[in-house]
Amino acid sequence: MKKRTPKVHQDIQEPIKRGAHHVEVRSVDMSKIKAAIQHSIFHAKKATRVPDERFLFTEVPGFDALLEQGIPRGSSIVVAGGAGSGKTIFCLQTLYSRAMKGEKCLYMSFEESEEKLIRHMQDFGWDGPELIKKGKLVVKRFNPFDITRSVDALLMRAKGELLIDIEPIVFPANYKPDFIVIDSLTAIDSAFTGKEDSYRIYIEQLFRFLEESKATSFLITETEQVPKIFSQSGVEEFLADGVFVLYAIKRGNVRESAIEVLKLRGAKHQKKIVAMTIGDRGIEVYPEQEVFGGVD
Repeated sequence: MKKRTPKVHQDIQEPIKRGAHHVEVRSVDMSKIKAAIQHSIFHAKKATRVPDERFLFTEVPGFDALLEQGIPRGSSIVVAGGAGSGKTIFCLQTLYSRAMKGEKCLYMSFEESEEKLIRHMQDFGWDGPELIKKGKLVVKRFNPFDITRSVDALLMRAKGELLIDIEPIVFPANYKPDFIVIDSLTAIDSAFTGKEDSYRIYIEQLFRFLEESKATSFLITETEQVPKIFSQSGVEEFLADGVFVLYAIKRGNVRESAIEVLKLRGAKHQKKIVAMTIGDRGIEVYPEQEVFGGVD
């Protein structure tokens, strides 16, 4: 295989080949060079890591560098961010990587159809239909108003002692997932309009159920672009084991993408907001390229 010449070297070598005696390198973006070096170092370290089955990684390029050991298995993670910040892509990308590693994965959608989500995966080169065929992926759409009706009925029957059986709502029959995405808490909350107490009771039961299931779960929630709270009621972020926040920060007439690990119970992580991009192959995070200003 022919070895590629780095771009910086090419800038120097090409004029010399043409007989130039003086070479001027007009601009070298040192931040990009530094990010590339750090990216290579991370992958070198990752290759020598001793796998710890108590933790898992997202496999989103660059993101796992923010985590020392990974995400503790069985954790419930709130994935928060404004519209267009990349929440669904981040969750699909992680779900795809877990399914490719042989785990059973479930995507619970309360908004988009199964067909649209599968097409979304294929747009990034992730073969959802093949994983479904192998039994490693189930994508299912749910009606959030079905939840409100079941909760209301149980509240009336329980008379103060509430034991909500939500398993038929979360898990399809005869399928016990290792990794779950719930998309989204925002849609569920909208179905409880005017019934805030019922919503809080449901959310508490949902997080308890997810903990008992031993599955790792990502729960998407819509926030402001630069949020002050990171969930619908503010309760979810306290019940969750972790909170990942995605940003679409406006600078002038453009928006720049960024991400942070705000909270991760039971695991060490870096506490900074870093740059990310969304490209043809999904999300890529730049763990050494910190985002300063514009996020208060």
